[in-house]
Amino acid sequence: MSSPKWSLALAVVADLVLILLFAAIGRDAHARGDIISGVFTTAWPFLAGAAVGWVALRVWRAPLNLWPAGVSVWICAVLVGMLLRAVTGQTVVLPFVVVALISLGVFLLGYRALTALVRRIMDKRQHPA
Repeated sequence: MSSPKWSLALAVVADLVLILLFAAIGRDAHARGDIISGVFTTAWPFLAGAAVGWVALRVWRAPLNLWPAGVSVWICAVLVGMLLRAVTGQTVVLPFVVVALISLGVFLLGYRALTALVRRIMDKRQHPA
């Protein structure tokens, strides 16, 4: 579980899937059509923002850490995502920004926190005090 390749793969896939899930839940909540293409239309700005976070802070060095990896991916996903939505004529209103901040925060930080907890438990089992 602690191999660097495994951690990188988990983080990349989890970030991708969770941002797509965020978009899918939002589209479903608003009864929007075009399930597949619609989810990608909604998600791409946030995926691009997450990619900016990955590159800007070289998240691949410790992709499962809450800080700075998780926080940078989360903040960049929302900030860059909203900027891209605004530039491309998609809706950017305060309630949506708040929902995106909270939802993506729970998703992108949540699994990293859970992973850290599992790692601590496993370390304690392997190295009892």
